[in-house]
Amino acid sequence: MATEVGRPEVHGNARNGAVAAALAGIVLAAVVAIALVALTAAAAVTGIVGPGALTSYGLPAMRAVAQSAAVLTVGSALFAAFLVPPEKTGYLGVGGYSALRGVTWFGGLWFLAAALMVPLTVADAIGRPVADVLDLDLLARAVPSLGAAEAWLLTAGVAGVVTAASRAVLSWGWTVPLLALAVGGLLPVALTGHSSAGGAHDLATNSLLFHLVAAALWVGGLAALIVHGRRQREHLGLATSRFSRLALVCWLTMAASGVINALVRVSLFDVLTSTYGLLVLGKVAALLVLGVVGYLQRERSVRAVVERADATSLLRLGSVEVLIMLATVGLAVALGRTPPPGGGARELSASELLLGYQLHGPPTLARMLFDWRFDLVYGTAALVAAVLYLAGVRRLRRRGHSWPVGRTVAWLAGCATVLLATSSGIGRYAPGMFSVHMAAHMMLSMLAPALLVLGGAITLALRALRPAGPDHPPGAREWLVAAVHSPVSRVLTHPIVALALFVGSFYALYFSGLFDWALTRHWAHLAMNGHFLLVGLLFYWPVIGIDPAPRRLPPLGRLGLVFASLPFHAFFGIILMGSATVIGLRFYAALGLPWVPDLLADQRLGGGLAWASGEIPLLVVLIALLVQWARADERAASREDRRADADGDADLTAYNAMLREMSEREQR
Repeated sequence: MATEVGRPEVHGNARNGAVAAALAGIVLAAVVAIALVALTAAAAVTGIVGPGALTSYGLPAMRAVAQSAAVLTVGSALFAAFLVPPEKTGYLGVGGYSALRGVTWFGGLWFLAAALMVPLTVADAIGRPVADVLDLDLLARAVPSLGAAEAWLLTAGVAGVVTAASRAVLSWGWTVPLLALAVGGLLPVALTGHSSAGGAHDLATNSLLFHLVAAALWVGGLAALIVHGRRQREHLGLATSRFSRLALVCWLTMAASGVINALVRVSLFDVLTSTYGLLVLGKVAALLVLGVVGYLQRERSVRAVVERADATSLLRLGSVEVLIMLATVGLAVALGRTPPPGGGARELSASELLLGYQLHGPPTLARMLFDWRFDLVYGTAALVAAVLYLAGVRRLRRRGHSWPVGRTVAWLAGCATVLLATSSGIGRYAPGMFSVHMAAHMMLSMLAPALLVLGGAITLALRALRPAGPDHPPGAREWLVAAVHSPVSRVLTHPIVALALFVGSFYALYFSGLFDWALTRHWAHLAMNGHFLLVGLLFYWPVIGIDPAPRRLPPLGRLGLVFASLPFHAFFGIILMGSATVIGLRFYAALGLPWVPDLLADQRLGGGLAWASGEIPLLVVLIALLVQWARADERAASREDRRADADGDADLTAYNAMLREMSEREQR
């Protein structure tokens, strides 16, 4: 038992053995990376001359250490957030606090390794020994011009914040943002490798995002289960069972995303005839072994833990799996140091270099509707959201409960809007034309959120998910309730904050130079789309949302908030239509689409779309508000009728008696 909040007793031998296994895995990852780089002569292939042995072999080794430590940091944060329950007071329990200490130690190692990667990356890029670049002035000039070095510097910053925050967190609610921040720290380096350049880099980058996040949750989750799970056997069975389900989803995600990413970079013929292809085959083989053998081992260990509280079997079986996983991390590092085959076989067009794919002509109506390029991030999210919603409706109906058809239609229409805005011809042409981009922007920020909040997904989830019960650890339903009522939700749904984010982001994005900077970065396109959708949901949720919100506005307050946003929105469109400066001029000029000879005219068309498109969401909001008010009046009248039936219409009788008494008094 803990003697104070969050301070567990330490089971020394078990914990030391598990930590030793994790550290051995990090060393193994570094050794594998060095060996494979030496065998494949990756540095010689890239044409880099003179960085020295320390850089040539130290860089892959330090990268393997950084990535392994990052994975273990993510796994420890996952364990604290979702694999073990907190105390009833909201503070972390023994297992959660132990996992946070793991975030501190592994996060610190991640920070140091990422910081060392900055000079190593600069030395590798300019072909000089690392000792020659250990100068602050030289690094300050070189890092901004090298995407990889800049990414490692950003990663070190995120790792440092995660490490420092882990020392201050004691409550369960803050472990979820800590986990999200740790996962976000994986992305900068991933988005500067082979997948971020060349043809089809949009598909390669999106698939790599799925692959990395799934790998971090899978590998890191299992390592955390072994390192931290032995401290408190009371909830070890729960943690093991939860992780086993998560691991299966992660393995399927890694398999699908890995195949897509490999096919983008290497053809089927080159798989067997190139070093890059052989490394891909090795990674696929390791993934298959881990998926099958690991699943069977976990199933046996789950039964052993649940039935006999036998944590020793979990450590014995899981440690081997973690070592294989971290060795695979080293293989992935070597893969990242090896250029894919056929890189110069065909000269890429400006469209393929900047967008990742070809545009086959002007954006006609037929191309807008049928020239699809599926967005792996938002297209997948839209389909998964629709399927989960329908599964929730089906669960309710199987229990004998009804669910309004209108809400289902609204949710599916919102998902379809997201799909069209990101994966149809609109999504295909949006990165290359400002006018189409603005149309997609309006769909994601104004139309899709209004439809989605009318679907009442949170209410559906609360009704479909079973409560954990007073004597059971919190589950998905309790997590959802905590998220809705969290301080972050209360702040973001405040009318002033929601309005500022909704209308202020238009001006901040397009008139500050941020949009020009983001045009050349695929991950920035993903971030923009996510921002549009998120701020729209935050704005419309308290206005017309069906779900319970942290702040409930009165009817006039809702209507006033909507009308308050209209002048800012209309003025934004007017500024674009009257502007004489082309936003994103350098990018659009380099793209050189022949059917867009006048970039300023295309921008003004986008401004007109922004100005006019506000009418459709306003109409949806007004109709929704009128319907909600009418139904509120009907419910109020129904409550009055039921109360009158229950008490014999006592209010009316009392009122009539008062009138009779007043009449008699006047007569007297």
